Amino acid sequence: MTDFHDIRFPLHLAFGASGGPVRRTTILPLASGGEVRNAPHRHSKRRYNAIAGLKSPQQANEIMSFFESRYGPLYAFRFRDPLDHASSDSISPMDQTLGYGDGETTNFQLRKAYGDAPHTYWRPITKPLEGTVAVAIDGVPTSDFSIDLLTGIVTFNSPPEAGATVTAGFEFDVPVRFVSESLDIVLDDFGATQIQDIPLIEVQDHV
Repeated sequence: MTDFHDIRFPLHLAFGASGGPVRRTTILPLASGGEVRNAPHRHSKRRYNAIAGLKSPQQANEIMSFFESRYGPLYAFRFRDPLDHASSDSISPMDQTLGYGDGETTNFQLRKAYGDAPHTYWRPITKPLEGTVAVAIDGVPTSDFSIDLLTGIVTFNSPPEAGATVTAGFEFDVPVRFVSESLDIVLDDFGATQIQDIPLIEVQDHV
């Protein structure tokens, strides 16, 4: 992902940000009164608004500098989802199932499960945080792996045995970009700054 800057949106500016997953669904009403629904995309896409964190001219200058450094919407960056940024409330190497060994495969994508079987949604995780990824094979923690922090791919030095359950726990960021090509910043008579909104949208580099 060459149009990505491996830098995180400042946490103190993201405090109070709102947003979450968006599912695009086309709905066709039928003459019978029923309807046909279709999801054109397999994965949801996160949207956020980071306006809540801006409370001073200094912070406005900081976000302006960050915006300019990303060339507006041109370069994506890391964003910490205030609600959903870890594999569980208490990270364990057994948190999420990545897959099962076949005696040959060494690469496994980090992912997070939402909901219960048989309707579980598996979300690919591509931007884990350094030093937070813990991995286990059949419930036994292991350090015999490396992690790509820009793809979320776990690579074992030797392939897990056939049938072995590969699990992991981790913290992660969401790759996002600015939606707007401009920042409209107003400084009022009392020295306070006003910005209508700072919309961010997830950039999916796994599809």
